[in-house]
Amino acid sequence: MFDHVSIGVKDLKRSLTFYDAVLTPLGYERLMKTDKAIGYGSDKISLWIAEVESPVPPDRGSGLHFCFTAPDAASVDAFHAAGMANGGEDNGSPGLRPEYSQFYYAGFVIDPDGYRLEAFFKLPE
Repeated sequence: MFDHVSIGVKDLKRSLTFYDAVLTPLGYERLMKTDKAIGYGSDKISLWIAEVESPVPPDRGSGLHFCFTAPDAASVDAFHAAGMANGGEDNGSPGLRPEYSQFYYAGFVIDPDGYRLEAFFKLPE
């Protein structure tokens, strides 16, 4: 449905360090970098992060979050660990989420700008 998503951040260098760390275990890489924006994806850019003057204020109660697909459960674990090691905040340790499905394995972090992120892997049935 979406070609790409763009988010605004206050400090591009800080975000580059964070997103390089959390997206690499999921198989995504930085495909582009300019002075004001970075782009991530696998074969094309699907996530743009731009340094902006007025980022959207974080609102943890809004329900807004971004969920990345993961190739396996170990990559979800690595995503979460990388987030914690690179300025993120825990928003749910990796594990099964039976409230979603008996096959739903996910981990949750909050990035340095307050955006809620999730990595998800569907366990084999």
